[in-house]
Amino acid sequence: MVDSGDSSVTITVRLIRSFEHRNIKHVVYKKVPLHQTVEQFMRNVVTDIKKRPDIPPPFRICGYDTMKIQHKAYGAKSNDPVINTEDDEKLMLKPNCKLFDSGIENETEISFFKIADYRKYQADPVMKWY
Repeated sequence: MVDSGDSSVTITVRLIRSFEHRNIKHVVYKKVPLHQTVEQFMRNVVTDIKKRPDIPPPFRICGYDTMKIQHKAYGAKSNDPVINTEDDEKLMLKPNCKLFDSGIENETEISFFKIADYRKYQADPVMKWY
């Protein structure tokens, strides 16, 4: 039997504030309904992180606009410690698609970032350390 997307899962969201400086904050969301759209989930995450005291202020106001699957449970991870810069067509989540239809499963890790920053990093993946 195929899952209808009515179930809920645990998802880790990687808030990426800066690719070059590796400013990443992990936030775990439990009981996420797979029938919601990516756009709804993004709005829910943005609303939630603005209220959470455990999220540093710079992460709360970053202007996130894109989600991409980083990896799934028991799957291979990227060699890049910040984000998987490959397979954008396959791994970038489309806002009007449901999470279930986007391939989201239990324990999927999703990166959440600004697309302009990602494109800049993708063109020149340099890490800066200060």
